Amino acid sequence: MFKLLSLLFLFFNLTFITPIMANNKERIVENLQKIENLNFEFEQNINGRIETGNCIVNYPKKIFCKYNKKNNKILVSNGKSIVIKTITSYYRYPIKKTPLNFILDKDFLISKIYDLDEKDKNSSFVNYEITDSNNELNIFFDRNNFNLIGWETKDIYQNLSITYLSSIKINQKINQNLFKLPIQD
Repeated sequence: MFKLLSLLFLFFNLTFITPIMANNKERIVENLQKIENLNFEFEQNINGRIETGNCIVNYPKKIFCKYNKKNNKILVSNGKSIVIKTITSYYRYPIKKTPLNFILDKDFLISKIYDLDEKDKNSSFVNYEITDSNNELNIFFDRNNFNLIGWETKDIYQNLSITYLSSIKINQKINQNLFKLPIQD
């Protein structure tokens, strides 16, 4: 009886679950391959501090985010460096030292998705967990339309950042000057 149940479970798994997972991967990859840029609203929780705003991502590795704060905070990447600027501060980092290096590289995401299994198979989103260069990254895709809907990162300093995307627009006409790094005042 136990053998029969085991065989039925194996058959059910191979017949029904595996094609769904493969189908999710295929549809996510197909969707990512079509995307040149994204425009979205975001809510970000960094170690308990909530920030909101709007971002434009232009693959590969370019991003412009304007935060809904009185200090005029922006985040800009030209593909090589990231600048975070406010009225009173200016920080510049090589993109390679940040989790955005992976998030903003759709070819990297696609290659990793092919090699990974879904982390949580029972939720309304598809989740993949990536660990690379001392960074932990969870990426989330909508199970219905397969759009990227968020990410969770833990950097080398163990800072936890959770970002939710909404009002997503794909392949809009964008001004490339947005991705020029601002100068320090």
